[in-house]
Amino acid sequence: MDERKMKIGELALQKGIINDPNWLEKLDDSMPVWAVLEMLLGVMEKLETNYSSYD
Repeated sequence: MDERKMKIGELALQKGIINDPNWLEKLDDSMPVWAVLEMLLGVMEKLETNYSSYD
């Protein structure tokens, strides 16, 4: 496997974008749409700010 792909996979695992280390063995495989959407929703949830307005 390409070293670049492995680095991307490892970083995604460290950052919590993927949560299963078995994905590192499948980086060249196709992903089902639901899995891609689940990852994107998780990233969006992490990016959303959780604060209360002062108003």
